[in-house]
Amino acid sequence: MNRESEHPIRRYWQKIWDPMDLWLFYSMLAIYVMSLFLLYSADGQSLRQLESKTVHTVIGFGLLWLIARTRPQLLGNFAPPLYVLALLMLIAVHFFGVTVNGSQRWLNLGFIRPQPSEIMKIALPMMVAWYLQKHEAHLGWKHYLIALVLVGLPGFLILKQPDLGTATLIMASGLFVIFFAGLPWKALFAAVIGFCAALPLIWLYGMHDYQRTRVLTLLDPTKDPLGAGYHILQSMTAIGSGGVWGKGWLNGTQTHLDYIPEATTDFIFAVYGEEFGLIGNILLLGVYTVILARGLYIAAKAPTLYSRTLAGALTMTLFCYIFVNMGMVSGILPVVGVPLPLVSYGGTATLSIMIIIAMLMGIANQKRT
Repeated sequence: MNRESEHPIRRYWQKIWDPMDLWLFYSMLAIYVMSLFLLYSADGQSLRQLESKTVHTVIGFGLLWLIARTRPQLLGNFAPPLYVLALLMLIAVHFFGVTVNGSQRWLNLGFIRPQPSEIMKIALPMMVAWYLQKHEAHLGWKHYLIALVLVGLPGFLILKQPDLGTATLIMASGLFVIFFAGLPWKALFAAVIGFCAALPLIWLYGMHDYQRTRVLTLLDPTKDPLGAGYHILQSMTAIGSGGVWGKGWLNGTQTHLDYIPEATTDFIFAVYGEEFGLIGNILLLGVYTVILARGLYIAAKAPTLYSRTLAGALTMTLFCYIFVNMGMVSGILPVVGVPLPLVSYGGTATLSIMIIIAMLMGIANQKRT
């Protein structure tokens, strides 16, 4: 009896696990399991959001397995239609979108309520990477400028929702692609200098009053402790009260007395910091670091311009979301509507992050073949 006939179950499971990058998979799984306990606590020991997140995550694992098995170049062929679809959905949000807490970001399709900006989180870097590889042999300033237009269109539409935080991070994902594609350093320095010079104009004419208030609140949150500074002060209090070891699961007083706003979404890191303390924060940062380091390694080993730029941009996009969310909750960045990847509640956000990780796995598989 040969080896293949002896171990059919083993061969079956090997076929299932073959496309998975174990570093990414186990790191993602560890964060997901932790997030279930955290959501249960943050939602007042209710199973409602936990069940919803589980459904989205199961769907996400199915998409992850399929996408990880798909060649990146094949996925790249879907970049233009996906980008156009996401762009049309963003336009539809402007006319028919659902408004929540003063922001018009969602579409109500009856059976589902997607957030098109989360779809654009994936579509934009794919589109820019696809376009730049198409002209790889003769990349010039014209192609970089067209890539900037591709970045600016969705950014403008998301700013109109208004959602400055998400618009900035999504545009950054496209700019990362341009950078990894070989944008000259002098152009990068010129862009930074131009942005710094334009800051007064952005402050006066490019920001809403509430956005300027958030920046001023960051500098002195105690100036309006019951208004604009409330979010930052309560989240900082929760994280600080957790100390080194934390108060323990389900024992966070700031959380269960409803002092922390948006406890299951944007400010879930404050819940985590209060209940699991500094040690828990270090462990979470360690797992995130594994994901980011693995993503950059995959980007460095990718064999094509499309794979290299896309993997690098997706990894840096994850870094930005992690840094911005933790930064705003900790009081070192202005408050913006950015979820904590794989931890915060939100169906579209959960699926988009898992698709990003699946695409990194697909690029890693391309390296091995």
